[in-house]
Amino acid sequence: MVNFTWDDLQFFLAVARTGQLSGAARQLRTSHVTVSRRIDRLEASLKLRLFERHPRGYELTAFGRRLIETAERMEAETERMRVELLGDGADRQRGVLRMAVPEGFGSYFSRNLLVPFTRRYPNIGLELITLPQIMALSRREADISVVLDPPKASPYRSEKISDYSLHIFAARSYLERHPPILTRDQLLDHPFIGYIEEMIFSPGLDYLGEVHPGIRARVKSSSIFNQLAATKLGMGLCVLPHFIAGRREDLQIVLPEEVVLRRSYWLTTHRDVGTTPRERSVMAFLLEAGREHAPQLNRPG
Repeated sequence: MVNFTWDDLQFFLAVARTGQLSGAARQLRTSHVTVSRRIDRLEASLKLRLFERHPRGYELTAFGRRLIETAERMEAETERMRVELLGDGADRQRGVLRMAVPEGFGSYFSRNLLVPFTRRYPNIGLELITLPQIMALSRREADISVVLDPPKASPYRSEKISDYSLHIFAARSYLERHPPILTRDQLLDHPFIGYIEEMIFSPGLDYLGEVHPGIRARVKSSSIFNQLAATKLGMGLCVLPHFIAGRREDLQIVLPEEVVLRRSYWLTTHRDVGTTPRERSVMAFLLEAGREHAPQLNRPG
């Protein structure tokens, strides 16, 4: 006789969505040992193997993929009943949510969006991590990921948050020591600060060839904020986002009308599992914030 509860299916959904016992345990606020025991019990009750166990995580079997459709329908019905009985207030969204973001977006979120987020969702514990997008998505390191390049592979679905602009910046003190830069070709006479080529995890970060095919970075770092620091010290020119460097009085844009780069931030989740009400609420918040903050993310003109 099949004997399991809705509680068992919540454990099943958490493992399916995170791909890891530790991630499911964090989401459910329990131990990974408890999660493992509940999954084993569910599989024994159904007499079916729902997950393939791999060193890097749990992967749904064909039976698991069939069960998740039923479990998510039950979850949606449970949520509908909760809303009917208690209302759909944002303060009723609870639990831990992990969001992986690029370094620059994470800084902008913390400075401009974290306070309104916590006010709207006081019972969601947000974990903000900066990871290369491939790691974040393929290893299920996060519930939601913000990326620079939307994955083309079928397991993912993406929606644009906002465009943002980038420009060449230099310290005013550096520019005062050198002749005016009036053309792109004159950029070759100056040292550039940029990313380490083999550590560029996203094509969207490969700026310099777009500015001029002859430019090579002399000072290199995998951190955009290390690049910013080197630029402020007058060590050379650097392509930086407007929302990071545009309001710094010690920096100035070089060739402001001629060199303008555009990139986009994309909200990305796994297509193979449905999002929870908590995740849907946070996704809606980010998309709304992207529309509202577009003027701050882009230089006017």
